[in-house]
Amino acid sequence: MTKAELVKEISQTTGTDSVTILSVIESFMSEVKSSLERGDEVTLRSFGTFCLKHRAEKVARNLSLNTSMVIPEHDIPSFKPSTEFLKRLK
Repeated sequence: MTKAELVKEISQTTGTDSVTILSVIESFMSEVKSSLERGDEVTLRSFGTFCLKHRAEKVARNLSLNTSMVIPEHDIPSFKPSTEFLKRLK
């Protein structure tokens, strides 16, 4: 499902215009990004948690050039679904 399809679906379900729904979704995504940039987690009860995972420094190989390179430590965004969410998918 794309963002446009999500906006359309929510708009039809709630009866709210799609411009307002798009604004809410954009604001939500912006706040999640800002929270993760600050190092905070975003927890939505019965849905899941957006968090950062730390990756340690490692040596990677480029097989086509037969060279090695060091990938520095970094954080990546992650989503951990809640147990209720996982149960619903089963």
